[in-house]
Amino acid sequence: MSHSGPAPSEYLVKSVEKPIPIDANWEKEVWQEVPAAEIALHMGENPAFSPTTQVKLRYDKQHIYGIFKVEDRYVRCVVEEINGPVSTDSCVEFFFAPDSRSPLEYFNLEINCSGVPLFHYVTAPRKTYEVVDAKKIEKIDIAHSLSGKIDPEIQEPLTWYIEFKLPLKLLKQYRNISTPAPGVRWKANFYKTGSKTSNPHYFTWNEVVNHRPDFHLPHYFGTLIFD
Repeated sequence: MSHSGPAPSEYLVKSVEKPIPIDANWEKEVWQEVPAAEIALHMGENPAFSPTTQVKLRYDKQHIYGIFKVEDRYVRCVVEEINGPVSTDSCVEFFFAPDSRSPLEYFNLEINCSGVPLFHYVTAPRKTYEVVDAKKIEKIDIAHSLSGKIDPEIQEPLTWYIEFKLPLKLLKQYRNISTPAPGVRWKANFYKTGSKTSNPHYFTWNEVVNHRPDFHLPHYFGTLIFD
C-alpha cells in the first residue's frame, strides 16, 4: 500500500546501562540525555486548545522505557479500571509493531493521566485483537503525577507526566518480536487524546491522513530506530 506525503517520522531510541527508576520525573539525568518526539499533528477539527505533548523512549535488554510530558488544560479522568475506555479521559498512547516482519500487527498501550492503562494486541485493526489480561498488565511499571478521579475537569493550565517500564517478555507471550538492539527498527506512533473532555482532540506524532480521527491505522506509523 503506497501513501504519498511526507516521509515517516523517525525517533532514535538510545540504550541505557542501568534500569531506569520509574517515578514520572521528566528532569532526571537519564532522560536529559535524549531528545523528545513531539505529538503535535492533529486529526479532525482543530480543538480550541492544543496541548503540548512530548515523549521520550529508551531501552535495555529486558525493557522499553518511556516518559510523556503533557502541558494540558481541560484535564479529566474518570476511568479507574484496567482496560477501561481510558482514551475518553486525558490520555497518552504508544502504539508499536515490535516485529519488523509484521509492521501492521501491533500493541496499543493507552494510559490516562492518573496512570490507568489499557493494553491490547491487534492483528487486524478494529477486527481482531486480544485484550491483555489485567494481571499481565500489572507487570508494566507505570508512574503518574496525577492520581484518582478528576471530575469536574481541571480547566486551568496543568502539566502532567506518565512514565512506564514495559517488559519485553510480556510482548513475547503474544508474538515473535525483533529484540531491540542497534539497527533494529519498529513501526510505531504516539498519540494524545481526550475524547470526552470538554476539549476533544486527537494528536499524533507521525501524520495520519484520514477523514476522521482514527489511531488504528498502522500503515501511518513512524519508525523507531534502536541505537
